[in-house]
Amino acid sequence: MRIWKGLLGGIVGLAAISAAGLYIVDRQGQAAGSAGAATAPAGPPAIPVPVARVVKRTIPIYLQYSARTESMRNVALQAKVPGYIKAQPGADGADVKEGDLLYKVDDRDYAAALDGAKAQAQRDSAALDYARSTYARGDELSRNGYLAKDTFDQRASNVRQSEAALAQDRAAIRSAEINLGYTEIRAPFTGRLGRDRAPVGTLVGSAGTTLNTLVQLDPIYVTFNPSEADLADIQRARAKDTIRVSVLLPGDKEARHSGELTFLDNSIDRATGTITARATVKNGGFVLLPGQYVQVRLHVRDQPDALLVPQAALGSSQLGKYVYVVGEGNKAEQHLVTLGPTDGDLVSVAGVLEDAQIITGNLQKIGPSAPVSPLPMKTASGG
Repeated sequence: MRIWKGLLGGIVGLAAISAAGLYIVDRQGQAAGSAGAATAPAGPPAIPVPVARVVKRTIPIYLQYSARTESMRNVALQAKVPGYIKAQPGADGADVKEGDLLYKVDDRDYAAALDGAKAQAQRDSAALDYARSTYARGDELSRNGYLAKDTFDQRASNVRQSEAALAQDRAAIRSAEINLGYTEIRAPFTGRLGRDRAPVGTLVGSAGTTLNTLVQLDPIYVTFNPSEADLADIQRARAKDTIRVSVLLPGDKEARHSGELTFLDNSIDRATGTITARATVKNGGFVLLPGQYVQVRLHVRDQPDALLVPQAALGSSQLGKYVYVVGEGNKAEQHLVTLGPTDGDLVSVAGVLEDAQIITGNLQKIGPSAPVSPLPMKTASGG
């Protein structure tokens, strides 16, 4: 009996201890829960982002095309009279001016022919003087009846024949002088020589041998092919004023050459839907060479009140191009935009407000509604 009472007392004690322990654990859990509710984790930190203002201004509108340069004049130099090449004062590839001596043909035969023509003219001039003298004496004798009429007429005929012979001699002199001048091949215009094809000692002239080529480099043509869709803009701009054309070499960001649109063809190519156009461009340093591929840019009009943002601020998605702007509560807002013409590092857009703060950096770290901390604002420029 005593043993049973002892066991019963132990069980009651353990139950009391267990109840007390459960009570302690429950209180601690409640306390821990209360502390957790008081220190709930905060949202993500605001990301510092550079921002820029939207630029509003008038911008030029350009049409840009691939083009190729062409020489205004390109001639094959040939000798008009046969002979051996005696000298080549104009070196291969030299830049020459109009009138410079390029080739010299052996001129001894032509100098001798000129001397012979002059000698014949002197002979016939003396004969004419004698014929005129005898005619003058015969005139007086004929009037006095001392000279037959037929003899007098013969003297008059001799004068006319001598005058004709002297005129023919003078023509022969001019021809000989011309042929002698042909032995000097001079530059017909300012330009650049090509590769020599007739070294000294070559017999030329008899078969139309090409000695060299000469191309004009300043000014130079730049030919391109606008589409018929652009033709209306070009014609409207041309009707108002001269269209300025800028030429960019491969790899250039800024044009180093400029000129004017000087030619539009009179028909459109049915196969390509384009028209041939040509600009005349100054090329003082001979930087542009015929056959070179370039880019041309035509200024056709100006667009007023264009809204410009930095091109670096643009993003792309399946929906199109977009920019992030700083919205209400300093949260990033994504705005889809439609792109227009560019102006340096800026691009005109539709879809943003004039007073918007455009986010230009840390774009890969933010998304729509992301908290941002704008850095001091900068005004974009079109550089």
